[in-house]
Amino acid sequence: MAALSDAKRLVVKIGSALLVDAETGKLRQDWLTSLASDVARIKARGTDVILVSSGSIALGRGVLGLPLTSLALEQSQAAAAVGQIQLARAYEEALAPHGITTGQILVTLEDSEDRRRYLNSRATMETMLGLGVTPIVNENDTIATDEIRYGDNDRLAAQVAVTVGADQLILLSDVDGLYTANPKINSAAKHIDHVEKITAEIEAMAGDAGSGLSKGGMITKIIAGRIATEAGCAMAIALGTALYPLGKLENGAKATWFAAQTDPQAARKRWIASMKPRGTITIDAGAKDALGRGKSLLPAGVAQIHGSFGRGDLVAIIDTEGAQLGQGLIRYTSAEARQIMGRRTADIVDILGYEGRAALVHRDDMVL
Repeated sequence: MAALSDAKRLVVKIGSALLVDAETGKLRQDWLTSLASDVARIKARGTDVILVSSGSIALGRGVLGLPLTSLALEQSQAAAAVGQIQLARAYEEALAPHGITTGQILVTLEDSEDRRRYLNSRATMETMLGLGVTPIVNENDTIATDEIRYGDNDRLAAQVAVTVGADQLILLSDVDGLYTANPKINSAAKHIDHVEKITAEIEAMAGDAGSGLSKGGMITKIIAGRIATEAGCAMAIALGTALYPLGKLENGAKATWFAAQTDPQAARKRWIASMKPRGTITIDAGAKDALGRGKSLLPAGVAQIHGSFGRGDLVAIIDTEGAQLGQGLIRYTSAEARQIMGRRTADIVDILGYEGRAALVHRDDMVL
């Protein structure tokens, strides 16, 4: 069974009901301060941490004096606009004393469904993590409508975990895991410590119930679990209401762990391998040798380009004799790629007029 102490890249989902007091609409400052201490301790041992946090609408409601009951779409979006500033500042002030820099990322469902946006999101978060920044991710409620919404941060957190190749996802909740039935209405319900695979039987155990401030229920957590575990990310549903929730989980607090079905890199490679190429990149012998040594494909090694494709589309990679070497997600359009092929990375800005990505196809986005 997975253990939080083993995480190399960790995504933590924080619900509104944990962060914001339901009666006052105010931030639970003591709780956030304790979470920041947990995050600092985990980061100190070399683990990357990404926080997916609800709370912008709940905090905005409090500032604007809006009711805690359901709001019209325009009211929710206005509350989110105000609350996002409050939320970002709260995390910045909580983590700064530990020497941790934070950055805010706002996304919608479209950002993960569109491959170009997906690659941009992935590259941005990878860069932030490489610089030691802790990303604070939330749904962009100021612009999101039902058609482009995740609708709950459980699924958003799972998608973020997939995007960054996390090996663990923790859903901090007002329940301590999955039960055989709803424990609030069935005293005979039994807690489940470990789920090896999410089956129809497991899904049937999920009853949909949430607080007034949060939109998720157990069913959304199980859906998130399926997304995460199939992408190689173990997931835990853990009680987050007490102070130092991650520390308590590390020390053996009751939770439900869902086993990863593969590892993140293998899952990503399978996804890339299953796609149909939109174009073909012919590379020279030097680039072929570099790919064999685990390097990314740079523009300098490209000899020919065939087809029409956009950023984020899949392309086949072949050698000068026509043998397919692999395929990957390209970071330039076909028109841009033709302009920079055979040229040095340092020349890209002069050719295209802007600072582009160094690699045409990054090794993490490639299957050989």
